[in-house]
Amino acid sequence: MNKLQDYISQSNYVVFFGGAGVSTESGIPDFRSVDGLYNQQWKYPPEIMLSRSFFKSKTADFFDFYKKKLLHLDAQPNQAHIGLAALEMAGKLKAVITQNIDGLHQKAGSKNVLELHGSVWRNYCLDCKVAYEVDVVANATGIPICRCGGVIRPDVVLFDEQLDDDIMVAAMDHIARADMIIIGGTSLGVYPAAGLLQVFRGDRLVLINKSTTHMDNAADLIIRENIGDVFAKLSI
Repeated sequence: MNKLQDYISQSNYVVFFGGAGVSTESGIPDFRSVDGLYNQQWKYPPEIMLSRSFFKSKTADFFDFYKKKLLHLDAQPNQAHIGLAALEMAGKLKAVITQNIDGLHQKAGSKNVLELHGSVWRNYCLDCKVAYEVDVVANATGIPICRCGGVIRPDVVLFDEQLDDDIMVAAMDHIARADMIIIGGTSLGVYPAAGLLQVFRGDRLVLINKSTTHMDNAADLIIRENIGDVFAKLSI
């Protein structure tokens, strides 16, 4: 913890790159842990049910799974979200790059959040492109339908869809400019998101993760603790 504190004090451009493990302490399950979605029994695998092709061919089944397992609208930020927002307010943290779609970083007060996989809080009609609040999707019986008759879909990146080019470019720019990057709550196994880290040229790479990753050998500091506990101990 002392070394992490020193790293932050010595840095002027900190970037955070996070995944599902950041939100598990807020009660949102990840995909790959023992209790994750991949280890639960469904008629179809989660990566199939959350794919573009499944959304198009079995739309009702998609929304049934999506509303039951991906909407956690009452979840609250944990110490990691709160600590990152405080780091940004202190002028140290320049960007949060997240693979999560839960909006908890913004709820905690972070301003510059790059959501690589979109957000459940944004929804739009496929036909007329009118925006809808998440409650319209959450409260719909079956498939949420726009006033124009089109299907309302969440603004999230599904399997077999490409990430937003503008967000990817912005994320790469922040990572390339960073003198310190904190990677937390991610196995770094989801591409192309994880590939963004290849442009990092700083000299302080910190990994806060309970499991090993392919970047462990490149890290200057590895902390094997719950990320919320780590940020709770920081003096910001």
